[in-house]
Amino acid sequence: MARLALRLGITAFGGPAVHIAMLRDEVVTRRRWMTDEEFLDLLGATNLIPGPNSTEMVMHAGYVRAGWPGFAAGGALFILPATLIVLAFAWAYVTWGQTPAAEWLLYGIKPVIIAVVLEAIFGLFRTAAKTVPLALLGAAACALYLMGVNELAILFGAGALVFAFRFAGRFSGAAAVAIPVVPDLMRLFMIFAKIGAVLYGSGYVLVAFLRTELVERRGWLTDRQLLDAVAVGQFTPGPLFTTATFIGYVTGSWPGALIATVAIFLPAFIFVAISIPLLPRLRQSLVFAAILDGVNVAALGLMAGVTWQLARSAIIDVFTAVLAALAAAVLLRWRLNSAWLVLAGAAVAFLARWLQLM
Repeated sequence: MARLALRLGITAFGGPAVHIAMLRDEVVTRRRWMTDEEFLDLLGATNLIPGPNSTEMVMHAGYVRAGWPGFAAGGALFILPATLIVLAFAWAYVTWGQTPAAEWLLYGIKPVIIAVVLEAIFGLFRTAAKTVPLALLGAAACALYLMGVNELAILFGAGALVFAFRFAGRFSGAAAVAIPVVPDLMRLFMIFAKIGAVLYGSGYVLVAFLRTELVERRGWLTDRQLLDAVAVGQFTPGPLFTTATFIGYVTGSWPGALIATVAIFLPAFIFVAISIPLLPRLRQSLVFAAILDGVNVAALGLMAGVTWQLARSAIIDVFTAVLAALAAAVLLRWRLNSAWLVLAGAAVAFLARWLQLM
């Protein structure tokens, strides 16, 4: 489990949807540590609690494989590579005033991860969409997300809808219902712990929280610095929440980076630890099972919507379209490990960049 978490932390580019797709490939398809149905239940549960969903899924997988030591090792080692990489970028940023260019690397990686996510969505959807209404609900969730409806509203709405349809008759008689001076490190800890404890939704929601707390209220960052921090979090592997590492270093040097990183991830460890013993009992409840079925299919709808948005920025010319198609073909024909596909995409990008400079 430790080896898997570490490798995912190094190779999982592209955001939570990609991380979850790569995790499913490893723990369901390859190692068979759990079934698709069990994976979906964990995914639904993580969508109902705040925090970085892909990191929380790695914690769950760690617990399934190796108990509490696996839970701790999985979460920590998935976070560690991204933290160290982002820290290096933060040091370069403070030292030289800019982040090293990495767009050429993403040029080859992005089309590959689109194929990886689509393959995962297709596999999970066959398990989640047990009936035609559930399949339609997943499609509706995707459409609502693309229309701009809040992710949490979609998830809870889908759960409530399935619950209402399954139990309408049973309960029909019931009653209706500029780089600043180093800030105070304790305040820095409290800010990022609060964000980690209440944040639902995509990386764009994270940006909104960070801007309110650090740019508008305290003036610890400028808008340009915040955007640079988010950019580093996006083009490095692992969870986007390591943006906190960058901001912590910029505002508080090495102690600030450590404190901000621990603070933003700590609530996720707590929430997952609390939910682990509850999930088996909740799944046995007919009421919660209905809600979870709705949430599961809605979560896949959200993944599909995110993938569509990613594809629009990833597949920008004939070269990237061919690369995405080849990656999809390799996945379907040979079931190659998705991590190798991501590395191959990076290698192709490096070669294309080298030929361009020749």
